[in-house]
Amino acid sequence: MIDSFILCFVPLFFAVDSIGVLPIFLSLTEGLTKKNIQKIIIQSLLTAVIVSFVFVFLGQTIFNYLGISTYDFMIAGGCILFIISLQDMLSSDKRQRNVDLDSLGAVPIGVPLIVGPAVLTTTLVLINQYGYILPLIALLTNILIACIIFSFSIPINKFIGNAGSRTISKIFGLILAAIAVMMIRKGIMFFIE
Repeated sequence: MIDSFILCFVPLFFAVDSIGVLPIFLSLTEGLTKKNIQKIIIQSLLTAVIVSFVFVFLGQTIFNYLGISTYDFMIAGGCILFIISLQDMLSSDKRQRNVDLDSLGAVPIGVPLIVGPAVLTTTLVLINQYGYILPLIALLTNILIACIIFSFSIPINKFIGNAGSRTISKIFGLILAAIAVMMIRKGIMFFIE
């Protein structure tokens, strides 16, 4: 059971990429009071959890209705994850957006920075492999880790620096690309065998 949880936790940890998103969080919340930052973190936590759970449960129903199999989704999801990881590795910075302070926690921090296409795709694939409980616990754990990292964003950024944060993000992107290739390979192997 612990091994299965780790197999769910690790891909989601790299998909969420909390440390890679940290510089964006810092720039979006620069100059805000601690109280406002805490409000934004809570809003992002709630948004990420609600959006991911709605997607997980409605996504499965829609895929079943359309006749999309686990292996079809593994191949498609792997391709999307690979493209996302390449974009993250090849770009000099993750893009920032003009945002409204009242919705900053929901968009863009909650969605798509914490829970974006990579996280949603990875979660659905893991659910198809391990059932609902372990992937959803791993997803919640990773969302909480992201919020904890954001809570300590200033000291963490001082410790690792902008260059360290970017380096870690690129490493996470490479690991995410490898996970994507593994998903594509497993999906193709099903159709070959």
